Amino acid sequence: MTQDERKTLVAQAALRYITPNSIIGVGTGSTVNKFIEALATIKSTVRGAVSSSNASTERLRALGIAVLQANEVEVLDVYIDGADEIDGSGYMIKGGGAALTREKIVAAQSRKFICIADDSKRVQVLGTFPLPVEIIPMAAAQITRQFARMGGDARLRLQANGEPLVTDNGQHLLDVHGLRITDPLAFENETSQWPGVVTVGVFAHQKADVCLLGTANGVQELVFDQGQSKSC
Repeated sequence: MTQDERKTLVAQAALRYITPNSIIGVGTGSTVNKFIEALATIKSTVRGAVSSSNASTERLRALGIAVLQANEVEVLDVYIDGADEIDGSGYMIKGGGAALTREKIVAAQSRKFICIADDSKRVQVLGTFPLPVEIIPMAAAQITRQFARMGGDARLRLQANGEPLVTDNGQHLLDVHGLRITDPLAFENETSQWPGVVTVGVFAHQKADVCLLGTANGVQELVFDQGQSKSC
C-alpha cells in the first residue's frame, strides 16, 4: 500500500467523526486534501466549516460547503487535520504547510481534534521534522540566536524565487533543525513567550484527542488519554 493510499484511507475514516448538521474545523495539507475530497460524499449533512488556510477554503467552497469565519462560531464539533510528526501522547509538530497559526486557533476552538496521518509521521520523540515557527520578520535574527542556544539551527523558509515565504497572516517562517523535544508542553510554553514569535509549531496544549494512522494493515485508531495512547 502506497503512502498516498494510506492517506486516502485515513481521510475516509475521519468521516465517521462528523455528526449531522455540525460545523467542523478543517486543516491544511495533502492528507487534509484527501479528507476534503471524501467530505464531498456527505457535504449535505455539514452545516459549515472553519478553515485553517486559504487553500483549504478554496477547496471547501468548490464543493459548495459554507466556510465561516472563526469569529462567527463559538465552538466547533470536531477539527480534522494532519501532522508532520505525532508522538505516543498525541503531541504534534505541525506547520509544514505554513498554516500553523490558524491551525492552532481552530484546534483550540474545537471539542475534539482528530489527527489523520500515515504511519511515517509517528515518532518516539518530536524534532526530526524541522520545527516551523511563525515570526514577526524583524525578530528573525534574535529568535534564530535563541534557538541556537537550545541546539537548534533556525533557517528562514524561502520560496522558489529565493524570497521569504509569506504566510496567510503576512508573516515569515523559521524552520528549526536539530531539536529533540522531550517535553513538548514545557517547550511550547517557553518558546511561545519569546518576543516576535507568533506561533510555534509544537501542538502540546492543542494535542490530538485521536489519531487515525494509515498503516500497511489499514487504519489504526490511537486514542490519547492523559498523555497515553492505546490502539482501538
